[in-house]
Amino acid sequence: MAGSLVKIQETTVTSAVASVTLTGIDSTYDVYMVSVAGLESDTDTVDVNLRFTVSGTADTSANYDYAGKILRTNTTFFNNSATNQTEIDLAQLGNATGEQFNCTLYCFNFNNSSEYSFITQEPITINANANLRGNTGGGVLTETQITDGVFFFLSSGNIDNGTFTLYGLKK
Repeated sequence: MAGSLVKIQETTVTSAVASVTLTGIDSTYDVYMVSVAGLESDTDTVDVNLRFTVSGTADTSANYDYAGKILRTNTTFFNNSATNQTEIDLAQLGNATGEQFNCTLYCFNFNNSSEYSFITQEPITINANANLRGNTGGGVLTETQITDGVFFFLSSGNIDNGTFTLYGLKK
């Protein structure tokens, strides 16, 4: 797949920001991939959240649904899901040394105004209790509109570090 990825945009955070937006999704590719590496928070016990962008602005409507299987190293797995939310909850994050969030997302139908935009998600994190958690799942924005990017933010506090990269997958 490495030869199939075309880097479109990359943002590296090295000091506190409230959010990160990656745009550039258009009709060039059918599928886009987003990589998040080393996201760290300045606040303990926060959720890493995602919204899709329309003309570069985050869609804040209560039309996001998501579901996933959370795999935990300290206890049994569990299911996580919600409907009619204002964001997709990707994972919980702590802020102690070594607690960080990493993720790969695949984006589908973003440039199709007659289909819902959706993602598959594969985050992994060291959460606020220093436990390793993985997740596999997906999320959808139940609106038929063109979306052109993704918007990452935390439930409180700031993003202190991390590299956010948007790729197109060659057809």
